[in-house]
Amino acid sequence: AEDCAEVGRMIRELAAFEKLSTQVAITDEGLQEDGFGQDPFYKCVVAELPPECRSKEGHTVIGYGLYYFTYSTWKGRNVYTEDLYVMPEFRGKGVGQKLLREIAKIALEKGCTQMRLGVLDWNRRAIDFYFRQGAVDLTAAEGWHSFRFEAEALKKLALGEAGPGAGLGSSRP
Repeated sequence: AEDCAEVGRMIRELAAFEKLSTQVAITDEGLQEDGFGQDPFYKCVVAELPPECRSKEGHTVIGYGLYYFTYSTWKGRNVYTEDLYVMPEFRGKGVGQKLLREIAKIALEKGCTQMRLGVLDWNRRAIDFYFRQGAVDLTAAEGWHSFRFEAEALKKLALGEAGPGAGLGSSRP
């Protein structure tokens, strides 16, 4: 809970790296409520340096892995890793692998049979990293496409206003 501001900072750094800064709407307070409130929606592991060691900007929290549990009707319990981020100056030093390993250990303790995650198609370094860890690219291997309903589409769907042809457009192959 005490690391929410630091995780929030790194979420914004990751969004900037992904060229998607304008998409971040979550606040540090929202992270606090959503992760540590009455009905937590996510879990998080952090990579932290000892107090005497700091990043160039003076931070001790240098990476995070944000995850949550899901369910597969075919395989049962799953974990979804929403974000895995390590500050640039600490990449290539095993920090990301340790974070991912920690999530994997937690997943196995909870009886999960799979870990899923998403990677932007241009982020070759991350794709290669996940391949080295043993991941399979489901888009390439099995042809799965991942879909998302944005807020407006979600509202229309809930209100029964979505129908034949709704949503067809820019993202359709």
